[in-house]
Amino acid sequence: MADINFFSRLTNLWRGFVSLWISDIEKNHPEIAYENSINGLTDKYVRLRGATAAIIRRRDEINGRVETARKALTQTSTDLEAALQTNQDDLSIVLIQKKNALEAELAELAAEATQAGTDADDAKNSLLMVKSEIEKLKTEKDRMLAKMQSAQARLQIQSQIEGLSVDAEVQALDKVREHIKNTVAEASLGKELQDSDLDVRLKNLQRTSASVTAKAQLEEMKRQRAAAQAAGTKQM
Repeated sequence: MADINFFSRLTNLWRGFVSLWISDIEKNHPEIAYENSINGLTDKYVRLRGATAAIIRRRDEINGRVETARKALTQTSTDLEAALQTNQDDLSIVLIQKKNALEAELAELAAEATQAGTDADDAKNSLLMVKSEIEKLKTEKDRMLAKMQSAQARLQIQSQIEGLSVDAEVQALDKVREHIKNTVAEASLGKELQDSDLDVRLKNLQRTSASVTAKAQLEEMKRQRAAAQAAGTKQM
């Protein structure tokens, strides 16, 4: 008993693994899932079509029996009327019994015919529903697979865009930018140094000029004093 339970559990476990494996395959390949569903419904449609054909054949057979019974009842009623008119009592009794049996049979066949018609209509509706579902699945398959392909294409493009490495390009551009900035800075520095050098020379020149001017003024003042002293000595 324990061995049977073990093998039963092992079988169920294996079926579970197979089911998960198939499920993963169908996720990665949805066309397989759609094909499996369509094929399954198609097989069901074929079996249901055979069953429907059998139900319709039974309905037709019952309807044929109903028609035969009605004709027999009509003929029996006609024969009974003739027997009654000709006072053939023994024949009339037989025909009455036959008429009663035919009426009972016809009532039973009518009930069977009604049920057979209902069964046939239900079977045809089920058959049409399965057929419609197959067509819907085929249309859905084409539409969903187209969506899937479009989504996969977008994901592939996004992946390629996200996977593009721009580090090298950015680094190269950063080096160029840094070089440009350094060049501009060097140019500015050169001008600043040049301007600073001119400023220093100008200031030195201005200081030299001021000294020269002061010396000239001093000499002029000395000369003027000397001239004033000389003029005063002459007057005395």
